[in-house]
Amino acid sequence: MGIELYDYQTTLKSRVSLTGVGVHSGKPVTIHFNPADPDTGVVFHVLGGRFDGAEIGANVLSIGATDLCTMLGDASGPHVATVEHLMASLLGLGVDNVMIEIDGSEAPILDGSAEKFVDAIEQAGIEPLAVKRRYIRVVKPVRIENGASWAEFRPYDGTRFEVEIDFDSPAIGRQSFARDITPGVFKRDISRARTFGFLKDVERLWAAGYALGSSLENTVVIGEDHRVINMEGLRYSDEFVRHKTLDAMGDLALAGARFIGCFRSYRGGHKLNAAALRRLLSDRSAFEIVETLRRDRGRSAEMIQVNAPVYAPWVL
Repeated sequence: MGIELYDYQTTLKSRVSLTGVGVHSGKPVTIHFNPADPDTGVVFHVLGGRFDGAEIGANVLSIGATDLCTMLGDASGPHVATVEHLMASLLGLGVDNVMIEIDGSEAPILDGSAEKFVDAIEQAGIEPLAVKRRYIRVVKPVRIENGASWAEFRPYDGTRFEVEIDFDSPAIGRQSFARDITPGVFKRDISRARTFGFLKDVERLWAAGYALGSSLENTVVIGEDHRVINMEGLRYSDEFVRHKTLDAMGDLALAGARFIGCFRSYRGGHKLNAAALRRLLSDRSAFEIVETLRRDRGRSAEMIQVNAPVYAPWVL
């Protein structure tokens, strides 16, 4: 199988912290990753401000605005924005349960990729827990379209992402990226891909109160001459589509459980990813909840269907 099917849930071995600025707010923020009990999932705990003590579950039920990033909660109440890189790191490295303390309303952008999140998680260490891990297994195709854009889930013996983008800019053009996801693949091929944008859009975003923390230190910027203006250039020749894959992983990590299947998209983004996830989880005939029954030496793990609790995030 493409996915590494762990029999048991995982958490972190120790607490680890990161400090940076929010790419849209431009405000400093510190986050602390803490070990958590089985079946906790990923939970944000807000520190300070109007909503001190608020808890926000990182699951599909909490998804709010998805215009320029993925927000959990509501902008008028407790919320945490730009969670996609952080969530992709937890999914990519196989961390199921973590309590994240945050003293702001937006996760830090760091270098624009997931690399520093990966480093922090590896520094903390990952340990198994004594409770079985459950998976959402796609059993029939589910597709959503929006104009020329589309996204779909298909049955697949593993966890796979197939992402294609198509931009008018010759600096990007049409790119595709397809991989079965393992921690090694995520770390090597996806985690270092940075967010990107166009110089011509900067003033418009600033006027709207966005991208206030954006800089060449955390964003690949394409200039008016359709060239990448960052001095160091690209980390991958196809860094743009790899970053879109990173974003898709972070958005789908909000399913409430890991999925077994193939996610495909064309000209997608946060809004389409969230809509596709909701479409899948609203159709109980399209998926089943499974866990490992046994693992024989030299054989793939056998999966069995289990009953999902009525309060589970995937029951929409």
